[in-house]
Amino acid sequence: MLKNIAALVFAVGAAFGQTLSFEVASVKPAGGMDPAAIMSGKMRIGMKVDAARVDIGMLSPADLIRIAYKVKSCQVQGPDWITSERFNIMAKLPEGGKEDQVPEMLQTLLAERFKLTFHRQSKEQNVYALVVAKGGHKLKPADPVPEASTPEPGASGVRMSGDIQGKGMVVSGGPNGNQTKVTMNGGMMHMENSKMPITGFVDMLARFVDKPVVDQTELKGDYQIAIDLSMEDMKNIARASGMGAMMGGGGGDASRPAESASDPTSSVFTSVQQLGLKLEARKSAIDLEKVPTEN
Repeated sequence: MLKNIAALVFAVGAAFGQTLSFEVASVKPAGGMDPAAIMSGKMRIGMKVDAARVDIGMLSPADLIRIAYKVKSCQVQGPDWITSERFNIMAKLPEGGKEDQVPEMLQTLLAERFKLTFHRQSKEQNVYALVVAKGGHKLKPADPVPEASTPEPGASGVRMSGDIQGKGMVVSGGPNGNQTKVTMNGGMMHMENSKMPITGFVDMLARFVDKPVVDQTELKGDYQIAIDLSMEDMKNIARASGMGAMMGGGGGDASRPAESASDPTSSVFTSVQQLGLKLEARKSAIDLEKVPTEN
């Protein structure tokens, strides 16, 4: 019995000390984004887990850090390359590996293949708090997603159809079955999201403005959310995602957005107000994952 107990203690200790990793993984630079390839389904953006296969397309190291450590975009800081460089990754889960273990396996891959090092710190900084405006919000709850159209588990790749200059382009994909219809009119982009939680809306807003956005609405559930974006707003999100060159605005990260990103009369702030919400400038402590410049 003592031998059995000793063996069990040893096995448990070994299990706790074990690092999770993919069985095999291929990491390749993604190259430039090709809108035609995205429309035809030949180029994937995002991550899809299908059985033991993990397919990651066009994601930056900052995106991978966000997924691996389950943090928001505003909590990842570092040099320009962590947002400007993009990679395609094909990996296989080890025998018995589960989808919910993928983030930890990504941590191992970032350390081994990208030689990633970082440190955590808590820092008080200027933020925008998303709050419910006086009079209450005007958000409409999302319609239930038909069972037949519910996405497969792990399917988070982006698919596009339609024509943005015509009746509208539909962007679909993601774990919650969201569809976004995008149309252009008079130099403005109109985006209608069929199903979005407030946390997702906060993450989206953070890409358009010059400060992190924190949720203080206390709203739960999914909503239909429509906003209008100016060309400058679209350049801001391109800069934040490292795709500024596609918008004629150069590369870079979200730490250097355009001046108009803080303009309370811009289309982003106006769209938020029309939803019965408000972005208020405040100070808040935020936990950061900071990648050193010399990494």
